[in-house]
Amino acid sequence: MSVFHKCGSVTKAVRKMGYPTRRTMYCWIHNENKAKPPRKSLKLVNTELHPRNPSAALKMEAIHRCFELGESVQSVSEDIGYTRASIYTWRRKYLQKGAAALMDTKDIKRGPLNDGSLSSSEDVSDLKKQIAGLQMEVDILKETINVLKKDPGADLTTLTNREKTAVIGALKNKYQLSMLREKLYISKSSYYYQMKAMIMPDKYAFIRCRIIEIFSENNCCYGYRRIYAMLLKENMTVSEKVIRRIMKQESLDIKIKKRRKYNSYKGEISPAVPNIINRDFHADMPNLKWLTDITEFAIPEGKIYLSALVDCFDGFLPCWNISTHPDSKLVNDMLDRAVCNLEHNDHPVVHTDRGCQYRWPGWIDRMEKAGLVRSMSKKGCSPDNSACEGLFGRLKNEMFYNNDWTDVSIETFIDKLNGYLIWYNEKRIKKSLNNMSPKEYRHSLGIAV
Repeated sequence: MSVFHKCGSVTKAVRKMGYPTRRTMYCWIHNENKAKPPRKSLKLVNTELHPRNPSAALKMEAIHRCFELGESVQSVSEDIGYTRASIYTWRRKYLQKGAAALMDTKDIKRGPLNDGSLSSSEDVSDLKKQIAGLQMEVDILKETINVLKKDPGADLTTLTNREKTAVIGALKNKYQLSMLREKLYISKSSYYYQMKAMIMPDKYAFIRCRIIEIFSENNCCYGYRRIYAMLLKENMTVSEKVIRRIMKQESLDIKIKKRRKYNSYKGEISPAVPNIINRDFHADMPNLKWLTDITEFAIPEGKIYLSALVDCFDGFLPCWNISTHPDSKLVNDMLDRAVCNLEHNDHPVVHTDRGCQYRWPGWIDRMEKAGLVRSMSKKGCSPDNSACEGLFGRLKNEMFYNNDWTDVSIETFIDKLNGYLIWYNEKRIKKSLNNMSPKEYRHSLGIAV
């Protein structure tokens, strides 16, 4: 268009340039002379009204106008003083990470975004208090696991005052004491009482050591009742509650594990006899009612079987036999030794289950020659012989299940099993016998063993 201005004529300009046509030249002149609205320049925008880093509220408003109300991105860009590329960038961040992605560092310091507007300073302080409270709860739970060895997710309201005091002691250098007490629901007086009690010497120190010794000396199978009875024998008077608490503090737990027991039933190979005992396991004198059964012990080296007789009078074991085979010899040898120890006038009732060992001719002949009376449980009814089953259950819980039998030979296991059965007869106290062992109880009655 500069050539046209120099020539002053459309014809001269076309001739000099060699292009375009006269009609095109007139169109150019018309468009140039057409009035155009002045274009806003971003550089001329007041920086006070349009700062370099706009607020999150302004970004949200621009996105709302462009992509929800349908306004032109160009017109919104000119109105707010920021480029179209900025608006598209804001929208991409919003779709990817939400409104938090539109916040600037200054916005975060001022407070969180709430429905397109910044919260007040009071809301920010409340939010900080909530965050601090949550962090305190997390630290308390961590110390509950580390200091008290509690399981994750433990309920803080179920902790004792002593446990709460221990947790506070681990965190009092990090948080205010009043805040910790409020969070753990412990009063000021209770806290200082526990603090004083924790630094005092343990008045049960000697009894604590003796309880640990009694527990370990008796195959780790004595509960608080038997330990209480043993302490009474030593003239130590202490509450059962104290014993329970000390055992809990020292982790003196009785390990119990259930296993599938040995089954000797092989079918009705001979006529069954009636159940004379009929679950009446009480006897007024020794050698009146005997119970017997076979149980299995499975260790890595092999299987061991125990056949034992139980006297219903006091739970004394008149005889037992141990073998690696649950055959007739196991029970027959046991019965032969038991009969040899009987007085001439003793003819006890011998109660068994329906196992094949008690239905073969060898067992039946020995019973008849010794004048013993046979009695049998119903088929598959363990309560009919529950007193003998109870003996085997206690034996395994106290001696077998809570020990590791790896690399233990069969001979060594048999020796340990024999040792336990001797201890059961001579030393293991029973509540039903006035806290005496079966042997001690018989001696107290003047009965020879």
